[in-house]
Amino acid sequence: MTEQGVRWTADQVLALAPDAASRKAGSKLGAAGPWSEAGSSDEGTVWGLCKGSGSKPYQTVIDIADAAGPAYKCSCPSRKFPCKHALGLLLLWAGEDGSVARAEPPDWAQEWTQARRQRAQEKREAGPAGGAESADPEAARRRSERRAARVTAGATELEQRLSDLLRGGLAGAEQAGYGLWEETAARMVDAQAPGLAARVRELGAIPGSGPGWPVRLLEECALLHLLDQGWLGQEGLPAGLADTVRSRIGLPSSADGAPVRDRWLVLAQYDTADVKLTTRRIWLHGTDSGRTVLLLSYGAAGRAPELALPAGVALDAEVAAYPGAGRLRAALGEQFSPPEPSAHRPAGVTTAEAAARYGDALRDDPWLEAVPVTLDRVVPTPDGASWQLADADGDTALPLAPAACARPGLWRLVALSGGAPVTVFGECGHRGFTPLTAWPQGTGEAVRLC
Repeated sequence: MTEQGVRWTADQVLALAPDAASRKAGSKLGAAGPWSEAGSSDEGTVWGLCKGSGSKPYQTVIDIADAAGPAYKCSCPSRKFPCKHALGLLLLWAGEDGSVARAEPPDWAQEWTQARRQRAQEKREAGPAGGAESADPEAARRRSERRAARVTAGATELEQRLSDLLRGGLAGAEQAGYGLWEETAARMVDAQAPGLAARVRELGAIPGSGPGWPVRLLEECALLHLLDQGWLGQEGLPAGLADTVRSRIGLPSSADGAPVRDRWLVLAQYDTADVKLTTRRIWLHGTDSGRTVLLLSYGAAGRAPELALPAGVALDAEVAAYPGAGRLRAALGEQFSPPEPSAHRPAGVTTAEAAARYGDALRDDPWLEAVPVTLDRVVPTPDGASWQLADADGDTALPLAPAACARPGLWRLVALSGGAPVTVFGECGHRGFTPLTAWPQGTGEAVRLC
């Protein structure tokens, strides 16, 4: 965003941190002490020199006018993006106490900013990669057919393994241990069905998940069987459900929906990670269309994904939906303005309406974990050993998901409410409600909970 807009809050800045350690270290650098020659320009560049352990200070520069989120460069050796120095500089800039003066950028900051903006402009003018147009469609068709045959063979083998499990009894899963499932998952990887592989790996963890695991294992086996059968009988499925099956299997697809231009409010951003990949989920809400869509971006292990849009900002942009029932996932297209903080928030529903919305969505996608929902006027209240969000004006409530109860964000939500109603955005599913962002009554400032 540019200097003409409202600056980000400290909470929005810290939402960009790749991990908790960076968040803590960046917070310590958010004061004027270690910084010198800090400044910002009308064109959306922020820069500064941060004293480090060496004789030369680190040169840090940030392009906050990038429509896909801030871009960073720092001379420190950190491999995290943003590094603690970039986070600290953004916090200093967000403080608006005069520590970051309006000025012309120094040569080293201006050269980097101009070079990256020039590359971005050239990329936009070049349009789609030429390789996509020159690819041999007949060769692509043959590759698709070969992959489909491998997936069919994998799904057929998996059906046999599920039958063997149920025939021998679920107790055998506990005795066999995780090795059986890892070997089966490897077979699904060989079959080029990564979606099946991921679900098989989840089966391996269930026998050790505590009391009631046989019921949970049976439920997941049933969903896996349904996905297998969906693939094997996809010719008889409605087009939208067939697209969903292919997506759940793990077949690649591209955004083919008509681009929708809107002012998109960022409802939430959060990361999940494993040893190989960091996945970033960003929920957007169209202030005019009323649509809620999901952006996914990825980063190699140890690196945050490039796309960064903290909750509470909005951008004028186009998004295009991916195929599949519900069409929640979308791709970010052309952006007509950089992100700017917004006081808008979506209209909320009651807890009963939220549960009904998830039930309706399951008809189109039986494997759906949760749906995005904004709850209006709810109060976090204890529910035995757990918590729930109760309607302030009714007698219904939604339980919080067990994982949400273990996060620090729960206590932030409780403190934000103070017993008064709040508006909460999150994901509503069969495990309960996971709060991601909240707005206290009487203010439009989003508070991150994840």
